Amino acid sequence: MNDELLNTLADILPKENILENEDMDLHTTFRVGGPARFMLLVDNTEQLSKIVRYLRATDHDFFLLGNGSNLLVSDKGYDGIIIKLSGEFANLHTEGERIYCGAAAQLSSAAVQALNNDLTGMEFASGIPGSVGGAMVMNAGAFDGEVGNITESVEVLSKDGEILTLDNETMEFGYRTSVIKGTDYIVTRAVFKLSYGKHEDIKATMDEINAKRREKQPLEYPSAGSTFKRPEGYYAGKLIMDAGLRGFSIGGARVSDKHCGFVINQGHASAADIYDVICQVQERVKDRFGVELEREVILLGDF
Repeated sequence: MNDELLNTLADILPKENILENEDMDLHTTFRVGGPARFMLLVDNTEQLSKIVRYLRATDHDFFLLGNGSNLLVSDKGYDGIIIKLSGEFANLHTEGERIYCGAAAQLSSAAVQALNNDLTGMEFASGIPGSVGGAMVMNAGAFDGEVGNITESVEVLSKDGEILTLDNETMEFGYRTSVIKGTDYIVTRAVFKLSYGKHEDIKATMDEINAKRREKQPLEYPSAGSTFKRPEGYYAGKLIMDAGLRGFSIGGARVSDKHCGFVINQGHASAADIYDVICQVQERVKDRFGVELEREVILLGDF
């Protein structure tokens, strides 16, 4: 089966774009995770369409990887195929008040592009480590801003390999969700609609936001950002702190002392350590306050 799979993939992708047993700790912000059976670096829509149609027709498990900033991969790895967009998907350019972004472009890079073109509305995204594609799926946000507020349209690849364009209303953006979740759509591009502002004001806001990040978030450690969604009527970090879990650790994983909403890798954590801390936090907060904390972090592989 591997020979057939490899031969088919080699007909679509350059050989150097097909990686076998690729260690996932190199591709996630937690810096943990075992090897993926294959990682495919896909450079354009034609390649993506062919690969996805083939993998679905042959029932191969695959996962679309963005920047790995919201992902925890098992220490055992992933016995499937990782698709990582690259090439033209990493492009971004500006036309007037719009920024056109490939799904693999970094959200923070789009924010810098906005600053360089005196466009306001994207300051909140300057420190978010994810990709544009991932941001569309989960309506990424911070500091009272969300990508759903500035997204004009999103281009996706459908299950049938067809390219569709979804407008903002069709995207159904909500708190850490969008219509993309729960569908077979794959984000390929997005268009942000901003407005002109004063360069110095935009930069000052970005500098202020990034200073707050450094002050309040444990950016010096590998993590996946906020580990849990904000429960309605509460703040996850405060619930965790009030449950006495500040600094709680298992192995190399720890609830951050700086911000209890972050589970961090102190430098030698395994994926199992991180997962166990997450589960313990959920259990203890539920026991103490009756509140169920929902993970923002996606699990990949067997735990």
